[in-house]
Amino acid sequence: MIDIHTVLFDLDGTLADTAPDLGFALNELLREHNRPPLPYDRIRPVASYGARALLRLGFGIAPHDTGYDVLRRRFLDLYAANLCRETRLFPGVSELLSALPGRRLNWGIVTNKPAFLTEPLVRALGLADTAACVVSGDTTANSKPHPAPLLYACAQCGSAPASCLFVGDAARDIEAGRSAGMHTLVAMFGYIGEADDPPSWGADALVYSPGNVLEWIDARR
Repeated sequence: MIDIHTVLFDLDGTLADTAPDLGFALNELLREHNRPPLPYDRIRPVASYGARALLRLGFGIAPHDTGYDVLRRRFLDLYAANLCRETRLFPGVSELLSALPGRRLNWGIVTNKPAFLTEPLVRALGLADTAACVVSGDTTANSKPHPAPLLYACAQCGSAPASCLFVGDAARDIEAGRSAGMHTLVAMFGYIGEADDPPSWGADALVYSPGNVLEWIDARR
């Protein structure tokens, strides 16, 4: 048996399907620079990795390159102006979150998205009033894969790390959760790319729908 008190979730690619709006912002930026837009199936697998990965995909540019900071600022401005055009919770997420209190579990969000984007998005998705905590990429001095954001979330939720489950769709999520001493699940319905190898990440299990998270918890309580 596992004594789980708190379930923590990544945001992009785990709770919410944000790739359409991230892709819209990237393609608007590409158009501004007279570059052709990218197809959605190329954007989706890197959406969990944020602006850095999207700018690398679209422009072949890295943070140390000249012009990166200007592109990043413009990308974030475009995204902030289109934060919830098409973004929705993944099917089954609302039901999952509604079911947790009945099992005496609270839940929270731990994302690498900066707070100025996270907070309005969480409000727009209707999650702000029920989440026990919302930890953004700049809430602590380090972001995932460092365990600090998850340990901070534990303190906010009143649970020891060993009593927490973290669900995410990227290797850095699982690395952060394991480093924090939590149980971890890979959200296979999220932004898993062809080059990703989720079985090698060391999570407790792979889940293929939000409902599988409940099934995993129930089977171990």
